[in-house]
Parts: sequence; structure tokens; C-alpha cells
Amino acid sequence: MKRQNYRDRGAALLAAMLTVSLVAMLAAGAAWQQWRTVAIEGTERERAQAQWLLLGALDWARVILREDARSANPETPTDHLAEPWAITLQDARLSTFLSANSSSAAGMTGTDDALAQQVYLSGQISDLQGRLNIGNLLQGNQIDLKSLKAFERLFEALGLPTAQLNTLTQGLVLAQTQKEGASLTPQRVSQLSWLGLTPQTLRVLGPHVSFLPVRTPVNLNTASLEVLYASVGSLSLADAKRLSDRRAQSPWTSLEAFQNDAGKPFGLDTTTHSVNSRFFEVLGRLRMPATTLVERSVVQRDQVEVKVLWRESGSLQ
Repeated sequence: MKRQNYRDRGAALLAAMLTVSLVAMLAAGAAWQQWRTVAIEGTERERAQAQWLLLGALDWARVILREDARSANPETPTDHLAEPWAITLQDARLSTFLSANSSSAAGMTGTDDALAQQVYLSGQISDLQGRLNIGNLLQGNQIDLKSLKAFERLFEALGLPTAQLNTLTQGLVLAQTQKEGASLTPQRVSQLSWLGLTPQTLRVLGPHVSFLPVRTPVNLNTASLEVLYASVGSLSLADAKRLSDRRAQSPWTSLEAFQNDAGKPFGLDTTTHSVNSRFFEVLGRLRMPATTLVERSVVQRDQVEVKVLWRESGSLQ
């Protein structure tokens, strides 16, 4: 009888232990699920806030470009690297911007203020007409020979293989002429890999080229040394360096002023070169404790109207 009691007690104890273990497992699972939900919500909220902040930075960049157009001389509009839009915004705490806005700072909680101390904003506006436009390579369904010559000089200056330029031009023509390839026609520089350009070529070429919706002239005031050399036929690299140093002191207000400084008439015209620009890239970077969000936008400025052509964003862990 006692042995039976011991067995019953043992079974009851085992059942109790199993019940406690099961409850503990369910409680742990529920706690983990709740933590995961809160973490996801927090991440999504942080990302949404970051996107709103970067949108505000884009709007601010548009204001800068608009005011630059307002202040320009309508007779001789120029865009150069000494203007306010060309100044890079280095990493700055978000709290610095909020403290400058008393209404925003007044509504912040202690948590918001602590987060603002850990978030850094940086950005840059770049002139896309200071680069060679990939779109200029095409004239209808054919390669524009004048533009091709400029790209040949650019590839030479950058030490890139001619075979990669051939791959680029052949891919552009093929994508333009074949209807089934229309969906694979690149619209951005990063998409040139679709045509067969290698990652190494894109890394070297990227800072010197753009992909714009219309044919555009090169802005002599903002072109890189390599683009200046490539776009002006018969200009040597040494002369390009001399002229680049010269414009830092006094930007050119006309094509004639550039040719006077160069010491020779290159026969430049407004279809291939200019001293002002319409297309700009706005790069915004928001660095947070857990991640960094980067947004890249292309804007078009026509007089004082500045419109966004496209935006893309992504996280850097």
C-alpha cells in the first residue's frame, strides 16, 4: 500500500514538474515574441523617422538650389564649386538642427533628446553636369561619334580597358533597338552592370559619369579634371590641371572666357559645354546607433523650379 502511495506521489510530482516546464516554455516563448514585436516596431519607427528626416534634408537642398537660381545673374548664369550648394555637410548631431528650431526642441521628450544626441546627419549636393552623360552616347538608335570620342578619352584618363567601353556602347544600342530588351535599358549609372560592365569599372567610372533623361552639356566650372580633359578635344592633362586650378580662383562666366584662359579656340558650343547646370544629385546620410540610412536623389532645376526625378534609399549595417 505504501509502495502504491509512493508511486502515486512520484507520478504527481513528475506531472507537476512537466506542467511547470511547459508553462515556463510557453511564458518564455510569449516573452520572446513580445520582445521581437517591440524590437521590430522600434526598428520600423526609427526607419520611418529617418526617412522623414532625409526627406526634410532633400527639401532643404531644393531650397538651396532654388535660392542659388534666384541670386544668379540672369544675363550670365553660372554654377561653380565655390557656391553654397557645393559645400559638403559633414557629420553633425541631429540635436544641433533641432536646437536651432525652438518649436521642434520644445516638443521633445527626454528620450527624443537622448536619441537626437546619437543621430548624425550629413549630406552633399553634386552637379551631374560636371560629369559625362551616358545618355549623350546615343543619337536615336546610333552611337554619337562626338560623344564616343569624349568617352574614349575618359576611359584612357582613368586607365579603363577599351573593351569595357565597347561593351557599354554595344549594350546601349542593343537595349535601344530590341523591344524585348526595353525593360533592361539602364536608367542609372549603377544599372550599367546589366550591360556587362564589371564592378571594378563601375567603381572607377561612377564618379565621372551620369545618366540623365536628356542630352546635357558638360559644365566646365564643375567638371572633374578627367572630365575636363575628356570633353575638350586636344586639351592635354597638364592644361586641364592648370585650368582646373585657374577656375578655383575665378570661375568662368562664358565659354569664351574658358577658351581665353586656355589660350586657344577649341570651337566649343552650348550643345556640348556650358558654365551652368540643371541636374544635381542630392546625397543624404543619417547615421543612427543601429544602422545608417543613405538616400540618393536626382533633381532637375529649371530657373527657380526644382523637381525630384527619382529617389532611392538603403541601409548600411
